Amino acid sequence: MSLERLIEESRGDYHEALRKSSEGWQEGKHDLLPWLHYFLAVLRRAYQEFDARIDEAPPSPRGTKTAQIEAAISRFPGDFTLGDLERACPAVSRELARRVLRRLRDAGQVESLGRGPGARWRRRGE
Repeated sequence: MSLERLIEESRGDYHEALRKSSEGWQEGKHDLLPWLHYFLAVLRRAYQEFDARIDEAPPSPRGTKTAQIEAAISRFPGDFTLGDLERACPAVSRELARRVLRRLRDAGQVESLGRGPGARWRRRGE
């Protein structure tokens, strides 16, 4: 889905909208609405195509986000914070990140070096 492709596919409408919008340009009596309507229609078509592609996409397997969090933790060279984890996994909610950290802490794989949202964490054995 690209705007360029949609504009290319509707080249005739594009040129017609430009022509209508340019009438009276020299006299300062031009009307941008024909081009604006055209452009908004292209955006709507792009959104509709995007929406259809999302509906067709298979759902993410269960546990994918948990795996993303665990992979991010394994990549941190040392201590990290919940904020670091959120930046490394922007599609993951803060609550899920906290749950994974608690589970890993209870399993002895990570340890908390403080309390609260600014607490630092570390993989065990580091």
